[in-house]
Amino acid sequence: MSRLMRAIRVSEFGGPSVLKLCSDVKVPQPGHRQVLIRVHACGVNPVETYIRAGTYARKPTLPYTPGSDVSGVVETVGEGVTAVKAGDRVFTTATETGGYAEYTVATDDCVYKLPDALDFTQGAAIGIPYFTAYRALVHKAHSKAGETVLIHGASGGVGVAACQLARSLGLRVLGTAGTPEGMKLALGNGAHRTFNHREEGYTNKIMEATEGRGIDVIVEMLSNVNLSKDLQMLAYGGRVIIVGSRGPIEINPRDTMAKESSITGVALFFATPEERKECAALLFAGMEAGWLHPVVGSQYPLDKAAQAHHDIIESPGAAGKMVLTV
Repeated sequence: MSRLMRAIRVSEFGGPSVLKLCSDVKVPQPGHRQVLIRVHACGVNPVETYIRAGTYARKPTLPYTPGSDVSGVVETVGEGVTAVKAGDRVFTTATETGGYAEYTVATDDCVYKLPDALDFTQGAAIGIPYFTAYRALVHKAHSKAGETVLIHGASGGVGVAACQLARSLGLRVLGTAGTPEGMKLALGNGAHRTFNHREEGYTNKIMEATEGRGIDVIVEMLSNVNLSKDLQMLAYGGRVIIVGSRGPIEINPRDTMAKESSITGVALFFATPEERKECAALLFAGMEAGWLHPVVGSQYPLDKAAQAHHDIIESPGAAGKMVLTV
């Protein structure tokens, strides 16, 4: 008799209401080099709302369970798994069967031990945000100590991670947020200065903060609103790294010629095993040193997943990482 669990299932693409809590979902079994995890918390990411809406480039086969960055305890492991064992506290960067559930299966190269100093909600705030921040700042932007970075949207999951990481790498960190609370959060997590991106003329204040030189690296969470402005704020040889976008935008390509600047997209999906290992090594060093400290924002129980999907898109400003508790 196979065990049953509660999980969110999506049977059709659409609004948040298509996220249905089912209590008769079979607990998945781990195959070769796979790990079965009892989920305690799962991160909610904006990309999961685009996938659910059916507007994202990759469409999962219906029905499916969303969620990639869980934290919890290893229940059982499949053959060939050596890095973790039953009873270990872990977090993931991806799952095979979906994280909005009581149990999930993940491949062993996406499962990492969760240090004792971090609780499960913090564990669910590591995977996507910190691995994305590292990919953006290090693998794509090739940021160097002493450069100035603008985290455009510094108070959300990826934003806070990017502030902490950029500060630890020796960058001068400027952050933007949409609320005073978000600005304060970014300041407390590595930003040297913060700006309210809902204020008229805030880009002028940012340029003043660089004494007119401009920004070397912009990590951009909402490129459909900000990309044109970003290109105008760059220093010579500057790079805009696109982490998020919710639609198209018109830009003037001449803005890139004037600075020999570049626009680069980030998708964690394409990280090689070597890149993931390198990132994990640096993040574990950050946990030991204490600068990697996930900030958990709004928490929702599993049955409020639809509300979480609504709020992550409609909220006036992010403050930490949104998490489902299971």
